[in-house]
Amino acid sequence: MKKWETKWTGEVTCQNGMRISFTNPTVPFFPSTHSPRLCSLKNPAGWDAGMIPAAAITPLHTPPSGPPFDHPSTTLHCPSNPFSLRFSPIPIPFPDPSLSRRRMDFAGRLATGCFRLRKGLKVDADFTAEEFFYPDAKAPPEHLVIMVNGLIGSAADWRYAAGQFVKKLPDKVIVHRSECNSSRSTFDGVDTMGERLAEEVLGVIRRRPELQKISFVAHSLGGLVARYAVGRLFDHIPQLKSSDAAQSFSRDEQKQHIEQFHHERIAGLEPVNFITVATPHLGSRGNKQFPVLCGLPFLERRASQTAHLVAGRSGKHLFLTDDENDEKPPLLLRMVTDSADLKFISALRAFKRRVAYANVNYDHMVGWRTSSIRRQHELPKSSELIKNDKYPHIVYEEQSTQDDVCNKASLDQKLDLEEEMIRGLNQVPWTRVDVSFQKSRQRYIAHSTIQVKSYWLNSDGADVVFHMIDNFVL
Repeated sequence: MKKWETKWTGEVTCQNGMRISFTNPTVPFFPSTHSPRLCSLKNPAGWDAGMIPAAAITPLHTPPSGPPFDHPSTTLHCPSNPFSLRFSPIPIPFPDPSLSRRRMDFAGRLATGCFRLRKGLKVDADFTAEEFFYPDAKAPPEHLVIMVNGLIGSAADWRYAAGQFVKKLPDKVIVHRSECNSSRSTFDGVDTMGERLAEEVLGVIRRRPELQKISFVAHSLGGLVARYAVGRLFDHIPQLKSSDAAQSFSRDEQKQHIEQFHHERIAGLEPVNFITVATPHLGSRGNKQFPVLCGLPFLERRASQTAHLVAGRSGKHLFLTDDENDEKPPLLLRMVTDSADLKFISALRAFKRRVAYANVNYDHMVGWRTSSIRRQHELPKSSELIKNDKYPHIVYEEQSTQDDVCNKASLDQKLDLEEEMIRGLNQVPWTRVDVSFQKSRQRYIAHSTIQVKSYWLNSDGADVVFHMIDNFVL
């Protein structure tokens, strides 16, 4: 990208006296219902401003009083559109390059939370998010990693992890930190946020046609949003039509034929990893599922009744109260099955690997059972929690298989909502990774530390990020 030594301030003067100011290289926006035309504009110094869209001007406010600015730098404009562009003859220089390195480093730390990008790491920023990748790769990365933030979060929450992914997997992945759901927009509900995320993912894929694979890494509420989004993006694409001769094949040959020529896709890409971090898969309703309430029944009942006042529709979804004025079951219960238009379980099954990272203790927002998709008696005993030398805060790992899927309940047995969600999600195998910050100074903010939301405050969770990367399937 060419670096300009100066930048120009500019102004558009309309026939009705209205003025629009702008600065190069920002292109002024001309609101109009008419089709735009293109005009070539140049300043007196010979600098080419490129082709700037021109159109009839629709006034947005009362025209300013006083005579218009006249200056010999007025440029030639389209005769069919009554406006002209005027550039200030005085260039505005960029910051002095002699600024000391110490002052620049300090400013950079304030801007990035003391996170330094490795030399050669490129951050490709667009209007909605940032993408991390190495620009000098021999070939463009084919594996897209979507990172999703949680409640009242933002794309900045995954900055450290995104940098580590690209640092440790150079030339392999491109990391996109979603920003379609941030701050107060995370109160809009899991379904609304999931639809926005699905649209954002499709936009990224359209910009990068070289992508072949896709993975998701999501924190807290973002895990539920990602589950909804993959259900929307799931499609089953037949790559080759089966011939009539296939009917004469044996059962094993038919199975091999189907696996070879029919591929399940997420947004047209091969799904690989689906990773959630401290995600309330079973919601926040139930005993000690929202630990800050200390397991007190009357507080938990009150929280279910008032969650929507604090977290909007997302609060209703988390506490399974969104069915009060609707005949449909709660959204989280619907998300453990397939429906006509949303294939939630089929989408999860399409991934090669599903992982649930859960805090054993000191997570005041999400309980251990709901984040690890277990029943109370299935939680590991304290004697089974063993410190890992390589990853100090990983205390337990459990790999389930298809044979471990629980038996179906008898038809006459009535199940509560939590049990139904556990059985629905256990239709697919999960890898469960339990994390404990019990001896860490950052244990009281374990919900953010497990993600390394801010390296200043949550650096002890770095080994969890490294464990995630070291076990990542490419």
